[in-house]
Amino acid sequence: MKRARILTLTTSYADLFGALTPDKLDELGRMLSPDVVFTDPFNVIKGSGRFIAVFEHMFEVMLEPRFHIEDISASDRAGYIKWRMTGYLKKKPDFSIDIVGMSEVTFADDGMLSCHIDHWDSASQLLRYLPVIGAIIRPILKLFRLKTA
Repeated sequence: MKRARILTLTTSYADLFGALTPDKLDELGRMLSPDVVFTDPFNVIKGSGRFIAVFEHMFEVMLEPRFHIEDISASDRAGYIKWRMTGYLKKKPDFSIDIVGMSEVTFADDGMLSCHIDHWDSASQLLRYLPVIGAIIRPILKLFRLKTA
């Protein structure tokens, strides 16, 4: 597939993600290959139904989740979407979410999304804020931080 076609498909997909609501999950489903693969720091799943379930779950546990699209790029192999996800957890510990990440997306020859891999740092952007696990992760993150004068 040519880079221009991948960029067009990636841009359409990113546009939908930037405006994603529970009402638009059917529209998202129409962009997916039946055997789409989705990977993020917490999930490795296969299938369009399970892919949609990830986002149904997001809307269940978060208030006002939103993907702010910051950049879109493409190579001859894949599309890349830099995003910032914001929102609030509904249950304790209830805190605001502000995660920066990048999605690597690939498309089948028919233009359907075949793979979506999210790259983001769950330890420093999410887990360190949780009460129990955060107490373990914060000192570990500190070990790798450059000491400044």
